[in-house]
Amino acid sequence: MDRLTSIQVFIQVAANGSFAAAARQLGLSRSVVSKHVQALERHLGARLLNRTTRRLSLTSAGAAYYERARDIMAELEEAEAAVTSLQAQPRGRLRINAPVSFGIQHLAPRLPAFIARYPELEIEISYNDRFVDLVNEGFDVAVRIGQLKDSSLVARRIAPVQVILCASPSYLERHGWPQQPAELSSHNCLCYSYQRYSQEWRFIDPEGGMHKVTVSGNLRANNGETLLTAAEQGLGIVQTPDFIAANALRAGKLVQLMPDYRAEPLAVHAVYPYTRHPSAKVRTFVDFLVEEFREPDWTGAALKTQ
Repeated sequence: MDRLTSIQVFIQVAANGSFAAAARQLGLSRSVVSKHVQALERHLGARLLNRTTRRLSLTSAGAAYYERARDIMAELEEAEAAVTSLQAQPRGRLRINAPVSFGIQHLAPRLPAFIARYPELEIEISYNDRFVDLVNEGFDVAVRIGQLKDSSLVARRIAPVQVILCASPSYLERHGWPQQPAELSSHNCLCYSYQRYSQEWRFIDPEGGMHKVTVSGNLRANNGETLLTAAEQGLGIVQTPDFIAANALRAGKLVQLMPDYRAEPLAVHAVYPYTRHPSAKVRTFVDFLVEEFREPDWTGAALKTQ
């Protein structure tokens, strides 16, 4: 039997834990599927599956072979896709990870247009603010915001992000307007716990000088929306990306403070595992993001409120 076909059959059996399920997916009879697996075991000189009347499981050799064979077949599929990627219609499942606030506010409203453009794609999206391991957690692409660390991932810049300082008019009426970074130490500051220096806020003045101030407050959260809502209700001062605060600034629920003192600028990136030829589904999604955020709708929101 053709060894490549036997490997593909074995991968399906191992993934489904069933000869019958693999046969249905492959459009083969159960007996043909069984013969392919037996032929592969004879070739390797090792038993790959434990077979009982009730269940099917991988042997230790089978588990190791499955992991390697699955990766090799994925690379082969990728190589084939690379040859026809310019003509191919993206298809299959695309697993995306994105930060919660950015994902809900800015990515979710745009996904239907992407899906309509590529109807053969199946989108699975996960929102969270923690750092995810794309390879180990099985994501095809992630949206990340901030200064990217050196890694084996490919990164493409999507849009600029400015971190701004803001508070509600009601808070400022009660506690006054800080004019210098040092004054923040006497204010209630709402801190983002995933930030590297969550209670040390840093600013660059117009001359390029760095100002560091230790802040404190009665609310820390690992989600920007939570801090934004608290700031809107007058709880304190928040340092937040402009893509989160834009609507509140335009509505007058928040105002920007100390616009001459800037935090280090950030950016939205699309990142994905390195391959010599990115799959059509990843390439088209990243291109879509670049197109959609060419002129971000949050840029300049703070200045418009001044």
